Amino acid sequence: MAVTRVLVANRGEIALRVIRACQQMGIETVLATSAADRDSLPALEADRSICIGPAISSQSYLNVNLIIEAAIGCGADAVHPGYGFLSESPELSQACADAGLTFIGPKPDQIRNMGNKIEARKQAKAFGLPMLPGSEKVHSYQEASEVADRIGYPVMLKAAAGGGGRGMKIVSQAEQLEGLFRSASAEAKAAFGDDSLYLERYIANARHVEVQVLGDQFGHVIHLGERDCSLQRRHQKLVEESPAPNIAEPLREAIRQAGVTLARSIGYENAGTVEFIYDEDEKKFYFLEMNTRIQVEHPVSEMVTGIDLVQEQIRVARGEHLRFRQEDIVFRGHAVECRINAEVPHENFRPSPGRITQWLPPQGPNIRVDSHCYSGYAVPPYYDSMIGKLIVYGANRTEALDRMGHALARFKVLGIGTTLAFLEGVMAHPEFRAGRVSTSLVGRMLEESSSSTAVGSP
Repeated sequence: MAVTRVLVANRGEIALRVIRACQQMGIETVLATSAADRDSLPALEADRSICIGPAISSQSYLNVNLIIEAAIGCGADAVHPGYGFLSESPELSQACADAGLTFIGPKPDQIRNMGNKIEARKQAKAFGLPMLPGSEKVHSYQEASEVADRIGYPVMLKAAAGGGGRGMKIVSQAEQLEGLFRSASAEAKAAFGDDSLYLERYIANARHVEVQVLGDQFGHVIHLGERDCSLQRRHQKLVEESPAPNIAEPLREAIRQAGVTLARSIGYENAGTVEFIYDEDEKKFYFLEMNTRIQVEHPVSEMVTGIDLVQEQIRVARGEHLRFRQEDIVFRGHAVECRINAEVPHENFRPSPGRITQWLPPQGPNIRVDSHCYSGYAVPPYYDSMIGKLIVYGANRTEALDRMGHALARFKVLGIGTTLAFLEGVMAHPEFRAGRVSTSLVGRMLEESSSSTAVGSP
């Protein structure tokens, strides 16, 4: 399948990332943009841009019909969805197939099956992946109560139809279950149009470890190592690194192979991520979910392997064999990524859209900045607050963390609030430096900060 002109159906740094990968491969790009992004850096760098609708996502970036019309109208032969928006939409993947367009991602049934968390759990269990004690879909508070009593508190309520922290509630004791069940159901309904929930045992000292996989149309699947994405706030990732620290090598290899097993078993095509919960106390891992798209944090895998994942996505989508066998993948050094958000951390991470009056990213060996921002750019209030990613590489974890700390300190952004100083504090935190990472670490850091502020107040 020829891929000579790609419609990039996204915005921000990932749109620019895809455009530049295409440019290096001699592929033309057309950006599908909302009215709010017509003057963005991706729009300027693409060979052409098409405004497909107003700033409101539902009338632009989330409208399948508009994306297909734009692709056909501009003569594109492929669509790259990036991440977020329609990247995990089986409807977009199917619509591309129906229109004779190449979808740069997996097949519709793979997106659909892995996108439904309950179906994904069923398949992962059938293929022998380790599973947390939990349930299939629960239809009522009474049913949830019976499951929770069986597996034991604390439990986690989760939305069956989505992720990103929406519809997710931790229930510490039985008295909390009814209220949190109703709240999670309503949140899931609002976010995904589906109020279905399921339960899992909650692990307090947990880490989030994910495996980057890549598969082609001929049944070949490899992994590009694992990433630790445990530094999170409200279930949103802040810092990612590869390899995951403080995991014994036999267990690390078992996690990687579990990711490959699932991807190979479902005949997975293109780039994807198999996510696991790692119990730090028990030193055990359990299947969590699969993301059927390129991830925000893919650069750390690129840094330690030297492989351009976006270019490999395109090659697989146009029907090529994987260019690598597993034994060809060599892991070197350590990479760390920090997500830079337009937020004010000391005001409960209040979003801070507005015009950037100064944008001076750090430069130097082994420093990479993925961003669509520049001095004079107006950060719109309509979308996710991430304005860029800072990625560094080091010969080892200590060198990488030191380099990241220095790079964050040299990253100058004026005109809006950012999370730069907060992330600099994360890099210096003794628990993080020691590799004692968990999904609760950021919460503890914020509590420490609040306590010290309260103590120092007059």
